[in-house]
Amino acid sequence: MSQGVWVLVVVLVLATGFGLLRAARDGRFRGTHQIRPRPAAPVETTAPAGSDPGEPSVLDGSDLQHQLGERATLLQFSSAFCAPCRATRRVLADVAQLVPGVEHVEIDAEHHLELVRRLGVLRTPTTLILDHGGREVSRAAGAPTKDAVLATLARVVDPPGTMETR
Repeated sequence: MSQGVWVLVVVLVLATGFGLLRAARDGRFRGTHQIRPRPAAPVETTAPAGSDPGEPSVLDGSDLQHQLGERATLLQFSSAFCAPCRATRRVLADVAQLVPGVEHVEIDAEHHLELVRRLGVLRTPTTLILDHGGREVSRAAGAPTKDAVLATLARVVDPPGTMETR
């Protein structure tokens, strides 16, 4: 076989491996991302009264004025021409309607680049699950399923067996 054929075979094997890896990880909730330091100037907090003041909300220092959920917030980063973002929007809106105290907030990544960089969002859609104080507890890159969102919410927001649905 010629050298060109070997190069083609290697490229196809690597591309297939990358595609399979990405498909396996797409939409799965994993741990949190270490957030970059916030601006040095004092900022107004978006966390509700009575939450832990030790660690601020991930939205602190941004120009967003969204109300956080009483129990959790589903924070979605999306872009205008992203088809999986539309599917993710529907899934997260359904979950927010099903679970009391959970809000869905969608942020256009293109218009909030500083926040995207600070939170380490590399692609859209990316979904962050925030606790009642606005702190990140889990994230998923790609379009998560409704079951994955509900399972992660049950695991990270409330102790097992205490989540109620409407």
